[in-house]
Amino acid sequence: MAQLKAPERFETERLVLRRPTAADAQEIYRRYASDREVTRYLSWPCHTAVDATSAFIQFSDAQWRDSAAGPYLIESRSGLLLGGTGLELESAARATTGYVLARDAWGLGYATEVLRAIIDLARQLRVRQLQASCHIENTASQRVLEKCGFERKQPMVVRFPNLQPGEPGDAWLYELVVAFSGSWQTLDPNRR
Repeated sequence: MAQLKAPERFETERLVLRRPTAADAQEIYRRYASDREVTRYLSWPCHTAVDATSAFIQFSDAQWRDSAAGPYLIESRSGLLLGGTGLELESAARATTGYVLARDAWGLGYATEVLRAIIDLARQLRVRQLQASCHIENTASQRVLEKCGFERKQPMVVRFPNLQPGEPGDAWLYELVVAFSGSWQTLDPNRR
């Protein structure tokens, strides 16, 4: 059986999720990757130069080349870059996800919409277990994960380089058992 491959672009009700390209580096850097408040609870360091963002694009290209999925940019239907998400397959049955949104995209329901779309994508790729980690003080993201059906499993120690560089921090591991119903759907990049 051939391995399923995620679409490089698909849409939700209000958003477009698409694979990053080299041309996106400057805008990613400007909109969210260089913002210390936005990256506060993330496991990757705040970008201090666009070269770090270009390195992320190279990482993204490798993920898409070597795996069934990878990072996505989150855009409004008008083309405004809002943030990023992705699906990192650890095995055929297990994947990890997360998201980041620019400050002006906070509190508008985008995180929930994006996470539900990633859950649907995981289902279509036949992923059975989806995981995410969340800093214990990031209550907004905890609410989003729980609203989308993730269960808090256990505390874990994660390096959060933007809080106290080099120091590990406390996080929660969240898991979702991806439920399947009916027959498998074909991945359609134009579906809404």
